[in-house]
Amino acid sequence: MKKTIALILALMLVFSFCACGKTQQKSDNLLEEIKSRGYITIATEGNWAPWTFHDENDVLTGFDVELGKLVAEGLGVEAQFEETPWDSILAGIDSGRFDTACNGVGYLPERAEKYYMSTPYVYMGTVLVVRGDNNDINSFEDLAGKTTANTASSTYALMAEKYGATVLPVDTLADTINLLLEGRIDGTVNAAGSIADYLTEHPDANIRIAATSNEEVEEDCIPVAKTDYAKPLMDEINKVLDELRANGKLAELSVKFFGADYTKK
Repeated sequence: MKKTIALILALMLVFSFCACGKTQQKSDNLLEEIKSRGYITIATEGNWAPWTFHDENDVLTGFDVELGKLVAEGLGVEAQFEETPWDSILAGIDSGRFDTACNGVGYLPERAEKYYMSTPYVYMGTVLVVRGDNNDINSFEDLAGKTTANTASSTYALMAEKYGATVLPVDTLADTINLLLEGRIDGTVNAAGSIADYLTEHPDANIRIAATSNEEVEEDCIPVAKTDYAKPLMDEINKVLDELRANGKLAELSVKFFGADYTKK
């Protein structure tokens, strides 16, 4: 009797382990896992208008947020946004905390070495902004030895440094403009669409666009981890972006949030 009971308990234990193994077994790839769970986790800052911000009702919205929703819809799942500082976005993709990000992530060769970058969904021109009474800075080259403000490690911060500026790290465009108006920085290198939106909301702001660069165009992409496991997700995201370009929805989003179509090179 004791041997029979022991055998039964042993078999129950084996079946228990097998069941747990099946429960914990991952899908063959990240796309399958996302479809299985029914949602995709998308990292975004939530404080960078008009890309990603909270409206007057504290609802998360913006160009990248609405794009993320359309991408999720194209994948057949829900979009679950995770608000996080810029410096945590790519690190979160590395750790698996986020599946991807919609936050104006500009293409850089060094980023493409570590992440799959989607086909660009926005081609954003670059502007140099100074105070309205600053007559000393009229070109990007004039930034040498000056101080600017940008999100640390952003493409715009790297651009300012390339022209010889010292970059003061900030979290939001509002912080940047406040530092500029207070005279604590000399200027900022930023997205043309972001500054256009700010001037629409603040037409009397004491700032001016000192220079515009059509050469320094940022190509914004959707990143995922550069692994075989995530590759099918990247392929599917590119298919969805192709559809959004073809049906005009991508251009509509750009006009809605930027006031112009920045989706074409």
